[in-house]
Amino acid sequence: MTSSLILGNIFSLLAVLCMAVSVVVKSKKKLIGWQILDTAFFIASTYVLRSYSAVVANTLSLIRNLFAYYNKLNSVLTIIFCGLAVAIGLYLNNRGVIGWLPVVATLQYTICLYVTKNEQQMRYALAFNLAFWIVHDFYIQSYPSAINNVVLCFWSLYQAWKNRK
Repeated sequence: MTSSLILGNIFSLLAVLCMAVSVVVKSKKKLIGWQILDTAFFIASTYVLRSYSAVVANTLSLIRNLFAYYNKLNSVLTIIFCGLAVAIGLYLNNRGVIGWLPVVATLQYTICLYVTKNEQQMRYALAFNLAFWIVHDFYIQSYPSAINNVVLCFWSLYQAWKNRK
């Protein structure tokens, strides 16, 4: 195993721990706060593992999550983030079809952050988003992230089912 694979997986594991906390918190703001920290670790992981469309997707996600955290994400910013994700993500894509998955995931979650109003809807959006990342992460050998995303996908769906009203 190369040192970059090990380092990338360490960052991935740290991101995973933050994501796990985000699934169980009781407010949308706290959920987004933990996802800000998680995204920072994912930026480091995908950079080290050389998936550049994922670096772009994660960087835009970090900035977008900051806007959402402070309730400043509006329709104009949503369109800008979606446009940047597609343009830059596809331009820097070095993984073929697999490199499109972070772009699609970023589009989906950006729109959901703007549209959804509660943590229950965010849990469903997160589960859907994680499905794209699972495939991508296995492909780039980010194993802690991939395995955890499988668990978190099911955990998010379980939490959504448990908290349904």
